[in-house]
Amino acid sequence: MTSALNSESDNSVMGLVGGKKILADGTGVIKLDPWLEPFRDALRSRYSHAQRWIKTIDETEGGLEKFSRGTEKFGFVVHDNGDITYQEWAPNALRAYLIGDFNEWNRDATPMTRGEYGRWEVTLPAKDGRLAIPHNSKVKISLVIPTSHERMERVPAWITRVTQNLNFSPVYDGVFWHPSQNEKYVFKHPRPPKPKSARIYEAHVGISSPELRITTYKEFTKNVLPRIKHLGYNVIQLMAIMEHAYYASFGYQINSFFAASSRFGTPEDLKELIDTAHGMGITVLLDMVHSHASKNTEDGLNQFDGTDHLYFHEGSKGVHEQWDSRLFNYGHHEVLRFLLSNLRYWMEEYQFDGFRFDGVTSMLYTHHGIGSGFSGGYHEYFGSNVDEDGVVYLMLANEMLHNLYPNCITIAEDVSGMPALCVALSLGGIGFDYRLAMAIPDLYIKWLKEKEDADWGMGALTHTLVNRRYGEKTVAYAESHDQALVGDKSLLMWLCDKELYTNMSILSVFTPVIERGLSLHKMIRLITHGLGGEGYLNFEGNEFGHPEWLDFPRDGNDNSYWYARRQFNLPDDDMLRYKFLNEFDSKMQWTEEKYGWLHSEQGYVSLKNEQDKVIVFERAGLLWIFNFHPTQSFTDYRVGIQAAGTYQIILDTDDPAFGGFGRNVKGTRFFTTPFRWNERKNFIQVYIPVRTAIVLALESTL
Repeated sequence: MTSALNSESDNSVMGLVGGKKILADGTGVIKLDPWLEPFRDALRSRYSHAQRWIKTIDETEGGLEKFSRGTEKFGFVVHDNGDITYQEWAPNALRAYLIGDFNEWNRDATPMTRGEYGRWEVTLPAKDGRLAIPHNSKVKISLVIPTSHERMERVPAWITRVTQNLNFSPVYDGVFWHPSQNEKYVFKHPRPPKPKSARIYEAHVGISSPELRITTYKEFTKNVLPRIKHLGYNVIQLMAIMEHAYYASFGYQINSFFAASSRFGTPEDLKELIDTAHGMGITVLLDMVHSHASKNTEDGLNQFDGTDHLYFHEGSKGVHEQWDSRLFNYGHHEVLRFLLSNLRYWMEEYQFDGFRFDGVTSMLYTHHGIGSGFSGGYHEYFGSNVDEDGVVYLMLANEMLHNLYPNCITIAEDVSGMPALCVALSLGGIGFDYRLAMAIPDLYIKWLKEKEDADWGMGALTHTLVNRRYGEKTVAYAESHDQALVGDKSLLMWLCDKELYTNMSILSVFTPVIERGLSLHKMIRLITHGLGGEGYLNFEGNEFGHPEWLDFPRDGNDNSYWYARRQFNLPDDDMLRYKFLNEFDSKMQWTEEKYGWLHSEQGYVSLKNEQDKVIVFERAGLLWIFNFHPTQSFTDYRVGIQAAGTYQIILDTDDPAFGGFGRNVKGTRFFTTPFRWNERKNFIQVYIPVRTAIVLALESTL
């Protein structure tokens, strides 16, 4: 669901708006949402702030395109003649030296020269045609700081490879990564076209095996990519790729922003994964963490040059109290260079197709979302609580990404409901393509914990599913990684609990608990997919009802991998009922591929019957009928439909192939009657068994 004005307007703060007589001053979004009128000045302020940054960057750096190529200056740059230049920003340092295996860790052998703005640089000439620093050898920067004149070693901030040997130390080592031409991975496939419908498979490489260990990039490429293709997802969202010191952080405590996690393999292995996905027609997004950084000093950005305010805000302003991490100073020229170049690097070096920005709420507000319930009042989205520097950084990021990569996809994880987050920049929006519908999974978990099935409100359910900002595309999901973390559990675990261990075999009794669990698991996913947004997301393994929860190895669980794995053996076992959920999910994705409801207009809900527990809606020319009643089936149930014709069922949660009873005969034809019903021009009569859902399409589309 996008407005014509939004889709026709440039996603640039220097661009043109689609409508006539609308000023490009950041207030065009008021045409989409008149409730923003009282905040016209705030909209103008952030818009002009973004324009000032772009003009400054144009004047001082030659534009965003050049500014975002920081990796061509900072970090290690290998020139055509084999010389290596290393440059680092550390204005507080008195002296700087490059040390490593190449100079036998001699702290004084390779001094660096201080340039303007506190940039340190050294060039190492090639030796007899060979690089002065061997590929895959360890390096660090050694700094002398003014307060005590003591030495401190740091992993270079722009390093593209770091490794960890837990047998010796948890601290990461910086590694100079420059494989020879015959060792470098060469991409074979172009990026796939930007998908009209985003069906997203959220995955974590390390947990992608039933085995009690960390899975590799190569194993993911070989074993998991074919599963994703079979299921029908066309977008993969990869978590925990940016290097993070603590595995149990789920990848959200980044210490080296330009380094792909070495836990899973080499950079070349990750490139092969992405390229192979592209060959399957699958778009690949990176879970991008620019909302905060690890507080590690020896192998992170924290106190890199001896101060607490190089990349981050000074003092308490630079600390996230809940996450125990550091907060970026988005208003600093060099910090913007670092972050924008980071985005550019992942797009260029690894050929990612876009990003899911994590922790956007923390970036948008000075309170970082801590202690704020967000009632939906517009006053919460403007004023002193808003971090305008953070807002403007996100505008600049979307400006750069969408101008350089027109097919790039950006998704915002924001719990606040900030207006205009996914509105074009020229209208005064922040420029994202999608936002996550975070209220939907919360509703399901709350109801499963607190309500009896008979107390589920059909109006409340449909309201939550359709309650999204007009013109802004939303990714809906029933559960993501957040719902699977320790302290919570997967939806199927909530539904079936201990019977997952005893009654998931097709040889065991099909108990009422398992029947209910399988039925509601399918129905929840289907109604979320059909009504909840313009994109759909599933977390790895939840498509087949993964049991239990996620818990990474840590001291609190004796460093166990038992819950840090995905048990793909379950749907592969023909004797287990998990296969039914897996195949239903696949059918659902491929049916969307054919009918394209995610990029169609929002569904029209014609019935939400609280007594019968029935919901009926139309979307993309399809008729969707859900019976959530815990005990009642309905024969000859009359439902409204706008388009006359003959219909057949194209998706049935009760299909025996999906673990159902097959109570609706396949191939049954449903004829409309030209009599107005539920504000629709026609009606048909259907049989809807207890806890089932059917989707009907015109015969002419089959």
